[in-house]
Amino acid sequence: MLQQFFILCSGADTAILNTCTKGEQNKYAGIGATVFFTAVMAFIASSYALYTVFDNLFTSIFFGLIWGLLIFNLDRFIVSTIKKRNSLSSEFIQATPRIILAVIIAIVISKPLEMKIFEKEINQVLLEEKNEMTLVNKEQIALQYTPKIEKLQQDIAALKTEIATKEKETDALYNIYITEAEGTAGSMRLGKGPVYTEKREKHDAALAELKQLKVVNASKIAAIETEIATLNAAYAEAVQNSQPIIDGFDGLMARITALDKLPWMPSFFIFLLFLAIETSPIIAKLLADKGAYDIKLEEEENILKTWVTQKIQQRQLIQSTDAVLNEKIYNKIEEEEAVYAYKKQKAEALLKLQADAFHNLQVKQL
Repeated sequence: MLQQFFILCSGADTAILNTCTKGEQNKYAGIGATVFFTAVMAFIASSYALYTVFDNLFTSIFFGLIWGLLIFNLDRFIVSTIKKRNSLSSEFIQATPRIILAVIIAIVISKPLEMKIFEKEINQVLLEEKNEMTLVNKEQIALQYTPKIEKLQQDIAALKTEIATKEKETDALYNIYITEAEGTAGSMRLGKGPVYTEKREKHDAALAELKQLKVVNASKIAAIETEIATLNAAYAEAVQNSQPIIDGFDGLMARITALDKLPWMPSFFIFLLFLAIETSPIIAKLLADKGAYDIKLEEEENILKTWVTQKIQQRQLIQSTDAVLNEKIYNKIEEEEAVYAYKKQKAEALLKLQADAFHNLQVKQL
């Protein structure tokens, strides 16, 4: 039962193969088994690749099954259409397009499995890329907010500098009226005289202005700090909203790109493995000796070809003979007076009928 299934997978003619030896049947059962397991590997590989795209198990299995059946049909077609000839070079030329197709299929099958085998290494590469993308993303978003924040911080520094400058002026006036009272500067008179009073009033006025300036600038600084906090919150929100896009950067194309950044040698050997699996049925048919099945199949094809050629030749002979006979017959008829008189009589009758019909039509129109 299993052998018959694998023979069916090989695409061989079971009616002819059943008349061959067990060894010949086993050979084609082995070829069919290779075709079948290649399709199974294609199903597994495509299901995993599609799972990375759709992230849905049932969808991936469904489309993976379709892909596996497609690969099975292609391999079965490739193997079944390679005919054994007496020349290995002619067989190789015949198989060259199929080998090219097998290489393409091997690449398609091996790539998803490479991604699964090197999944941890690919995840590490993707993690590094995501971290780099996160930093670049923050820098790019910061370019939208940093100039505004720096300008506002400069405004706060200017307001604080204004207060500090006013404080220095007030402190200087304080020292002036104190030293005037002590008699160590100014008029050099000890006590609180008119000069002291004047200088004290200047200090008090400056102190009042300082207090008012502190209140006004504190309000301005608070408003600016609120604006800076709003900008920082907007920056944090922009970074947070864009982060899921970076976190989701692990699709099929991203993983293939990450795989290409890994050392090429392991991936190359995996590709060679699948290439060997995919081309093994073709290589087996090319290297195998011409067996009983191939001889009987060639005989069946020759019988059919001979029969079709014979039919074509017979139809051509019938056509040429019929043409010669018709020519002779019509030449004889041409010489007979009775046929000429009969056709003349019929032609005259037809012309009379046409004349009568034309006359009647003209009368109706009058």
